[in-house]
Amino acid sequence: MLDKQKIEESVRLFLEGIGEDPQREGLRETPDRVARMCEEIYGGINQDAGVHLAKQFTVENNELVLEKDITFYSTCEHHLLPFYGKVHIAYVPDGKVVGLSKLARTVEVYARRAQIQEKLTGQIADALWEHLHPQGVMVLVEAEHMCMTMRGIKKPGSKTMSYVALGTLKDNLDMQKLILEMVKG
Repeated sequence: MLDKQKIEESVRLFLEGIGEDPQREGLRETPDRVARMCEEIYGGINQDAGVHLAKQFTVENNELVLEKDITFYSTCEHHLLPFYGKVHIAYVPDGKVVGLSKLARTVEVYARRAQIQEKLTGQIADALWEHLHPQGVMVLVEAEHMCMTMRGIKKPGSKTMSYVALGTLKDNLDMQKLILEMVKG
């Protein structure tokens, strides 16, 4: 659970630390605004993806399912700056599927935490593997990191890609290639 009072106090101290006056007109309500923002953008800390993946539907066809271009926003745990992009989820069912919105909700649970992209990718794949029990799963994440584009090396437009494949998709290079072609298409 987030501690709104601690966040507000920290923001006041931060503002003082950078030479601002937290009592000036434009900043007076900023600590409260930041605390409310934190409830929204870090709300995934207290959520369980399994809740979203519990409602499943029986299918007779166990062919590949791909949900692509799921937009997400997260926060780099190293610099507390945003990273954002798209998540692509592919899985081969084993008699059960979930509603497509549940895949997007699963992404949100993990994106709304301070972390790194590689961990985000693995968390999404692991949640699907654990709760849906598919034959195989592959998660591909492509993101732009503000810690690379607005500070440090300052290379806007550069993207980082990460992926995790589990089960039958782990070593099936033909299926991985098909998924990547579908994502591009």
